[in-house]
Amino acid sequence: MNGGHVFRDRRDAGQQLARALQPLAGLNPLVLALPRGGVPVADEVARSLHAPLDVLIVRKLGSPANPEYGFGAVGEGGVVITNDVAQQQVGVNDVTLQRLVSKARAEIDHRIGLYRESHPMTDVAGRTVIVVDDGLATGSTATAAITVLRRLRAGHIVLAVPTGSREAVASLRDLADEVVCLETPEWFRSVGSQYDDFDQTSDSEVVEILHSHAATGVDREVVIPIGRGVSLAGHLTVPPEPIGIVVFAHGSGSSRLSPRNTAVARLLQESGQGTLLFDLLTEDEAANRANVFDILLLSGRLSAATAWLRSLPGIDSLPLGYFGASTGAAAALVAASKDPTIAAVVSRGGRPDLAGEALPSVQAPTLLIVGGRDLEVLTLNRQAQARMRCPTSLEVVPGATHLFEEEGTLQAAARLARTWFTEYASALRASRQTAG
Repeated sequence: MNGGHVFRDRRDAGQQLARALQPLAGLNPLVLALPRGGVPVADEVARSLHAPLDVLIVRKLGSPANPEYGFGAVGEGGVVITNDVAQQQVGVNDVTLQRLVSKARAEIDHRIGLYRESHPMTDVAGRTVIVVDDGLATGSTATAAITVLRRLRAGHIVLAVPTGSREAVASLRDLADEVVCLETPEWFRSVGSQYDDFDQTSDSEVVEILHSHAATGVDREVVIPIGRGVSLAGHLTVPPEPIGIVVFAHGSGSSRLSPRNTAVARLLQESGQGTLLFDLLTEDEAANRANVFDILLLSGRLSAATAWLRSLPGIDSLPLGYFGASTGAAAALVAASKDPTIAAVVSRGGRPDLAGEALPSVQAPTLLIVGGRDLEVLTLNRQAQARMRCPTSLEVVPGATHLFEEEGTLQAAARLARTWFTEYASALRASRQTAG
């Protein structure tokens, strides 16, 4: 260590911090950086944990006479938090308070526009959130950030910093669920004194880091929180600069590991689509065959996974489609009937008839793919199509049976799906750009 300093620079600090945070990797965490200095540190943490990265923009409300003395905070989403006793102690009346809040909100809006192009912060409700900064001096900004996250109903809050004063770290242990601080020197002069290189982080560097995470491909196992203590295993793949995301709903007796859906997903990925394959049921639930045919349960799981997917930075604004097989097709149609933002639906060997009364409410353009030798299911698909009001197409793959096991038939179905998703994802993106 040069000159007695602990860290070479923020990158080195982030790498050391990431090693200490590895036990959290399996919890599918969200990393939130406190700009600007916390962003390079958080960049290293997020990459090491294969976690999404976003910024948490808060502004401390400080005394006009001593801005370092905070009596409250303003956060994204209109969150305003004040300590009435502290506010009285610093002599801030209601008129002054409103002026300070307005100024803070203007600065937050400016930062949101600069860093995220005015997109909202990633949804933190129920999630494990790792808040990262480059260090703690007084801890006032971290205090404001944690308080805002509590108001936004974050599930488990971890404050992670490379270094900090012992007093600040001790005070924040009562606010965060967990505090990870690598170094708390006995004589703490400043955060910068713990670094060899503590040059200021620029706005352009923050933007570049955030954009790199949005554009970088993802290929990893994920854990999807569904609610009521239920989490489901999945695999998320997002190519660089994706044109859309397709969520797979597998059929009865299958899972996210379905070789047929995996093969279809691979072809979609090659065309620029991201994919999410996940288990609709836990192992215990899948053991009960009745659950496999509970379309309302399955569609609810699909909707919950969709909401989780849309909470990820860089993905939330992409066109999203459903690919369903067998009973999963019915679940996809029921979920799409409740979500008019779904760009397209594809059913492969599906049972759309099981969607029942939801069929006329589906707005997403729907492609029904059926094997030419799957006669009973072909009839059911034709009957379901007659009840639908959205744009639909029924494609029959010659020689294919229900599982598309015959040579070349699955590839033919996958190509049909690729064309459908690409066409409607492009159409939705074009309409959004026109509206913009």
